[in-house]
Amino acid sequence: MDDFLRLSASTARSTYGAPRAFAFGDDGRLLWFLRSAGPTDPFESLWVLDTATGTESRLADPRELCPEPGELPAAERRLRERIRLVAAGIGSYALSGDGRSAAFALYGRLFGVTADGNGRPEPLPAAGPALDPRPNIDGSRTAYVSADALYVVPGGRVSPDDGARWGLAEFAAAEELSRPRGHWWSPDGTTLLAARVVESALQRRYFTDPARPELPAEDFAYPEAGGPNADVQLWVLSPDGQRIRLDWDAGAYPYVCDAGWESPREILLTVQDRLQRTVLLLSADPATGRTRELSRTTHPRWVDPLPGTPARLPDGRMLTSADTPAGAARALAADGVLLTGDGIQVRRVAGLHQGRLLVEAGLRDPAEQQVLLLDSATGERTPLADGPGVHSVQAGAGTLLLTSADADGYRRLVRTADGREFVPADLSQPLPYRVVPALERVTEHGVPTSLVLPRHHVPGRRLPVLMDSYGGPGFQDVSAEPRRWQARQWWADQGFAVVTVDNRGTPHVSPAFTHAVYRGFSEVTLEDQVAALQALGARHRDLDLGRVGIRGWSYGGYLAALAVLRRPDVFHAAAAGAAPTDFRHYDTAYTERYLGLPRDEPEAYERDSLLPDAPKLTRPLLLVTGLADDNVHPSHTLRLSQALTDAGRPHQLLALPGVTHMTPGGTREKVMALELEFFRRELS
Repeated sequence: MDDFLRLSASTARSTYGAPRAFAFGDDGRLLWFLRSAGPTDPFESLWVLDTATGTESRLADPRELCPEPGELPAAERRLRERIRLVAAGIGSYALSGDGRSAAFALYGRLFGVTADGNGRPEPLPAAGPALDPRPNIDGSRTAYVSADALYVVPGGRVSPDDGARWGLAEFAAAEELSRPRGHWWSPDGTTLLAARVVESALQRRYFTDPARPELPAEDFAYPEAGGPNADVQLWVLSPDGQRIRLDWDAGAYPYVCDAGWESPREILLTVQDRLQRTVLLLSADPATGRTRELSRTTHPRWVDPLPGTPARLPDGRMLTSADTPAGAARALAADGVLLTGDGIQVRRVAGLHQGRLLVEAGLRDPAEQQVLLLDSATGERTPLADGPGVHSVQAGAGTLLLTSADADGYRRLVRTADGREFVPADLSQPLPYRVVPALERVTEHGVPTSLVLPRHHVPGRRLPVLMDSYGGPGFQDVSAEPRRWQARQWWADQGFAVVTVDNRGTPHVSPAFTHAVYRGFSEVTLEDQVAALQALGARHRDLDLGRVGIRGWSYGGYLAALAVLRRPDVFHAAAAGAAPTDFRHYDTAYTERYLGLPRDEPEAYERDSLLPDAPKLTRPLLLVTGLADDNVHPSHTLRLSQALTDAGRPHQLLALPGVTHMTPGGTREKVMALELEFFRRELS
């Protein structure tokens, strides 16, 4: 492994030592966060910054609390996989309602800590290996989950022993709907809203470790496209033992995307229909369980999630997402009246600040993101962070945390209501490269692209091309966010022109651009990748389009395999990692949003499956899969490998025992070294 790969692996791609997981508490006085002790330390501690003084204090060090870490509970391992959490130590925490104390789990043990006083973490008794602890309003009680049951300390079990899973999000909610939690305290700290999940109708997915045949197989419930989803209910659990079920049409709207208490007398929940064309914001009475509709958001294809919506504005109007006419921009609407127009692509509503909406949005190039204040009465916009790069914001009672990222790295600034400013310490490894990719919009669709050349490239020297794209819905590759360009610069310095393309279907260009993959991934994705590559080749004569490799992971792995199977005239070698080779075997919430139900759209699923293309393979193909991947199960890769073998088509298969979808612990860098050898050989 060379120096860059070794550094990338040992620093977790320059993330160890960087502060993250920020949360404001105590009316904006406290800023909580996680950070390890340095650039090669994977164990994150819990810290707090006091905005009254600017002082940082470490409240909990995992090595002091658990000198001999044990195994994570299986449920927590899976939850960490759902939220893409690779850090060791204190991976997550939850604040009390007043924001003065926090609770966290550490290898199945529970701890609570307050920001004031001696600040020493106190162990909390638990019924067994525990996860997802959440304190109530003042931290006097903490709810947690153990063995699929919901408990409170002090106290005991509060969920019935009825065979259901209580207090946790089901797979679809955590993986695809951005709801990783399953229980919420009432504002008065006495009553719990809890998810009840029954998965008995779902098929089981199994994992075994071929390197350790003496161990039993693990299994979990998986909602496969076209099959049943988990039965999800929401219940109010009162301290007197009373249980009230929230009543909505769960048959028509089975997905619970969000939930929480608006007041002791009102719960708000967001639900969706199975094809995600309609999103309802409901008000629920916790005393009776009755619900009423507050807002309805619809789209003839699917409603793209817009974080922070739907929501109730302080004046009672309903804030929802909307498309501007002709689908040119993601917009905000209040009671159906547009607040923003074509000049702004809204990406997130971060809350309220000084009586106005805090909004993250794209005002210029899709690669950039700005922060602005939006007056919901007049639509007037006031920029807070609008320079080049990617800017984001968090708010807490008048205090802001602004984060800016560009080619020079990351800058975080805490700005209090009275104008004082603090910078949380960043102990991470500086980014190895300063990368300024060449960004261009090409083809009649205005497809965003980037080009990274070797740092010492001599113009006129022809370079083999390496396509490195994701290409799937929900993720933007071509962005001014700097970490994603580090590995691409390394690839370029190995002698490649590295091209990245955000084809139609990816976010942040326009709703029409994103919705172009409705009822079909493969044709639009591949068409745009090919057209963009050829457009760049015409503009940059040093790109040798006679030697084009393509690599990717997850949907990007699907794209890589798709490329050499269907366009061998353009792509000459591919490394496909964790590819969902047949979407009939991927999960419900993601797949059906775009392709519909398999029984209704069998042709779409057949068109997008790679298995029928196996006999067409004429180019070198390296397949990679982690054998512990519970997102894109290794059976996807193995099915394609079997189809290729049955067709007599040579290929390479790299199966990684114990490796999950996130490729933690330096696995990604080891795979990159093997891919480099593969591409050098095949594109020489």
